[in-house]
Amino acid sequence: MTLRLHYWPTPNGKKVTIFLEEAGLPYVIVPCNIGRGDQFEPAFASLNPNTRMPLLIDEAPSDGGPAISIFESGAILFYLAEKSGQLWPQDVRQKYEVTQWVIWQMANQGPKLGEFGHFKRASATGADQSYALRRFSDETNRLYGVLNNRLYKRRYLAGDNYSIADIASYPWTVNWKGQDQDLEEFPYFKRWFEEVSERPAVKRGLAVGQEYVANETNLTKEETERRTKLLYNQRARPVPQQ
Repeated sequence: MTLRLHYWPTPNGKKVTIFLEEAGLPYVIVPCNIGRGDQFEPAFASLNPNTRMPLLIDEAPSDGGPAISIFESGAILFYLAEKSGQLWPQDVRQKYEVTQWVIWQMANQGPKLGEFGHFKRASATGADQSYALRRFSDETNRLYGVLNNRLYKRRYLAGDNYSIADIASYPWTVNWKGQDQDLEEFPYFKRWFEEVSERPAVKRGLAVGQEYVANETNLTKEETERRTKLLYNQRARPVPQQ
């Protein structure tokens, strides 16, 4: 079985590497440098029309057919969990306890914490981002509260057992300091966070690709300006000409 993961070490990418390490599945990393713009290359865009990583290619899908490609980190977690039979129970009640928390992460935690990070970085340029910072700082705090309340009487997000629900949410909380949160405000979340952080597979999954980031520290002014123009204020891509 060959799994190829187009990857860069962001929270969404790390969801997948953590799962792969937890499940013991062999995989190959294909670096996708999102700062440089690899995700906009035609070959990548043909497989992921949203031009975002991660992207998974399974060269040996369970139906015995040709290779299959999956984009969106939540969809990749569902696919791998179903393929491996791990970390996503199939009893209808347990299955949807897990499923709803993966969807919660994709629809709420990831986007809102991502927006807070965006506007916090933008504020460093001197532009007035006070409304956006207040809006997304409050929402970030609210979402940590959702996790804290969920974990008040549960060991993990979907109950007694660790699952892809925990794997989906955890990487987005690693930067809690940069998100201006205080773990002491969320004691039940803190207990969960510290437990998950000590899992060997989580440590391995988080470490994947750190060397890529280390190579991005000495960009020229021209390259920095090129990347900024490429990555910000994107609009619709035109349909390819026949």
